[in-house]
Amino acid sequence: MTVPGPGGLGMADALVRLSHLVQHVFADVAREHGLTSQQLQLVCMLLSGPLGMTELSRLMRLERSSLTGLVDRVEKRGLVSRVADPADRRALRVALTEGGSGLADRAHDDVVARLDAMTGRLERDDRDRMAAAVALILTEHAPAPTTSGP
Repeated sequence: MTVPGPGGLGMADALVRLSHLVQHVFADVAREHGLTSQQLQLVCMLLSGPLGMTELSRLMRLERSSLTGLVDRVEKRGLVSRVADPADRRALRVALTEGGSGLADRAHDDVVARLDAMTGRLERDDRDRMAAAVALILTEHAPAPTTSGP
């Protein structure tokens, strides 16, 4: 049994509802940029640089075949390309194209602006504590990075 906090929700209920809210913001932004949520998630993950299919599959929690189809669709739109992996000439990595990079930057900025606006009424200390708590949860429960494979 979850004991409600001051806002009337227990921690688990609050996190689930917050997750739904963030997913709706993400879906709205994706739609406004002509993408599905998964396509936007893919291009945003590539903002920090090319990733191999194994790493993308793990990060997106998709089966390899589903990820291949997703990458194919986004590649057909000219947003990503498959490039050689400098560490393994047999492997390919997925990288943003110039157009994909611009779209990913704009969409990411839109998501951040909307989420910042939602938390704007919180005191700075509360925002900092919330960010620290979420970072701790993510650090402890996010998928571990892989060190090998494409």
